[in-house]
Amino acid sequence: MKAWIAALVVPLLTGVLAFGSAARADCALGPAGATQTRTMGQTLGQTGRTVQIHTPRGFDPQRPAPLVFLLHGSGGTGAEILASSRLAETADRHGFIVIAPDGGIPVERGFVWNVPGVPTIAGKIPGPNDADDVAFMTETIDALADQGCVDRSRVYATGLSGGGRMTSWLGCAAADRFAAIAPVVGLRAGRPDRRDPQRPDPATCRPSRPMPVMAFAGDADTTNPIQGGGAPYWSYTMHAAEQRWAQLNGCAAPRPTVWVTAQVYEEGYAACRDGADVVGRITAGGGHSWVADNDAMWAFFAARTRPQN
Repeated sequence: MKAWIAALVVPLLTGVLAFGSAARADCALGPAGATQTRTMGQTLGQTGRTVQIHTPRGFDPQRPAPLVFLLHGSGGTGAEILASSRLAETADRHGFIVIAPDGGIPVERGFVWNVPGVPTIAGKIPGPNDADDVAFMTETIDALADQGCVDRSRVYATGLSGGGRMTSWLGCAAADRFAAIAPVVGLRAGRPDRRDPQRPDPATCRPSRPMPVMAFAGDADTTNPIQGGGAPYWSYTMHAAEQRWAQLNGCAAPRPTVWVTAQVYEEGYAACRDGADVVGRITAGGGHSWVADNDAMWAFFAARTRPQN
């Protein structure tokens, strides 16, 4: 385990870990049903990264719980997305831990995520000296799992806009660590192909295993429109992203389009390898905001675990 993660877990977990020890202490995340702010040191770029950690009501420190990473939009913070998404309330109902970190790259009043090859809202492509957000999250998983807080087979990610794109990238780059992903107004399947921007470049998303995907969007979103267009990284449509994930997951058939409420319809692909279905939930008239149904998201997550080697 890298040196910085040892510095992370002491203030994060308010306890001392015995790495490599046969004995495992109870998880020391803090009071059940509470949200805490922690500052975590790390050496892969910016230091002093802040995270919000919500421990659900009824949390048993002797039983590893599912974990959901909640990623803010570009220029935002973990505290803002935790409040606006209301995912902590969902966690209390269903018993999972939520971690909402700040992104690794400071910009304007908040932070952005390091999606390789994709410019941030400041117009800069992240470089080798910028924080490695994938490493940050995967090593955070290891720290919490080593403490006995988190079930490694039940780790998930969701995020809004730029956080949705980062969530998509986790599906591409860290499929061996996440059981499912749920981008919100941010589903991608790699960068647009330079020769044909209307489709994803297959070389830029190569997950190591099928990745279950549930994506949420609004059909009136003008920032990341489901019809494609907008910023260069958003050239292809949401449907093209769904189709590419279906190819990656070996899905056998399209799902019939079904209206699940008077304003929300569901589409996607089914009969996929290892249960890695691809589901799109689209809100008619929905804009660039948290249009996710949190309980539906959790139902999708809860039905899936990551195979253990």
